[in-house]
Amino acid sequence: MKEYSITVVKTNNPNILKFETNHLLVQRKNYEYKNIDEAKNSPLAQQLFYLPFIKTVYISGDFIGLERYDIVQWEDVKDEVAQQLVEYLNAGEPIVIEEDMDKPIPVTVYAEVTPNPSTMKFVASKKIVGSAFEFKNIDEARDSKLATALFQFPFVKQVFIDENYVSVSKYEVAEWEDISIELRDVIRNFIADGKEIVADNAKSLHTEAQVSETVSAENKIALDETSQEIVDILEEYVKPAVASDGGNIMFKSYDKESKTVNVILQGACSGCPSSTFTLKNGIETMLKNMMGDKVNEVVALNG
Repeated sequence: MKEYSITVVKTNNPNILKFETNHLLVQRKNYEYKNIDEAKNSPLAQQLFYLPFIKTVYISGDFIGLERYDIVQWEDVKDEVAQQLVEYLNAGEPIVIEEDMDKPIPVTVYAEVTPNPSTMKFVASKKIVGSAFEFKNIDEARDSKLATALFQFPFVKQVFIDENYVSVSKYEVAEWEDISIELRDVIRNFIADGKEIVADNAKSLHTEAQVSETVSAENKIALDETSQEIVDILEEYVKPAVASDGGNIMFKSYDKESKTVNVILQGACSGCPSSTFTLKNGIETMLKNMMGDKVNEVVALNG
């Protein structure tokens, strides 16, 4: 069974808050409800309208957006609302009763090169997972039907799935111009058929590394002040850049004595010939510039 967590995110509109989830809520489209009658196909939205300050409910792939009336301020009620949402979702209650489940999900997928010549990134027009997963062989892929399907090709070496893309690493026996179209079609058809990308009980990378993709308040408490600062910099400045190249970076540890930052590289970044240059001349330089003498070196534990 899925275990949900909620991250509260401010928006440009002070009346609207986003309650982001670590699992996808709906697959086929986004939903907006102005009142409880409009929410007849969403038991979750109906329950939210019992809160007298809720004006509008938005339900998207990985978040619930709530617009409030002026009778309250979000600062006074957001924690309580987040807790209610977590309890509702973890109770396994229905979110939206989606129609046309037998029809294909409208989705496009395009192939994109990465700095790693052995890895191709296949980007979907919609979010497909709520967290990152890495599979290095078919045994590790037992909790992902999509990754298992991709490993049926003998030239597939590794599969990395995150948010709206799939990074596939290949063996040298095949060339991308000969296989990319076939791989793209497999991924696109899998998503369009509404098949489960990764099983609910699968362990994401942040679970295995005991570090969240978006570090929660509870996790931050367990980190020292310098480590918290490093995590914040990686989340804000580094992750978006490496994700655009089909990879991921995660903070592992910080050694106060040697001033060494240990990170884990994943997806296209793992084993990439240019990753060492990026690590030293990009990430290490950034951390040194932003944190001064607190950082002496950045080391990738897996490449």
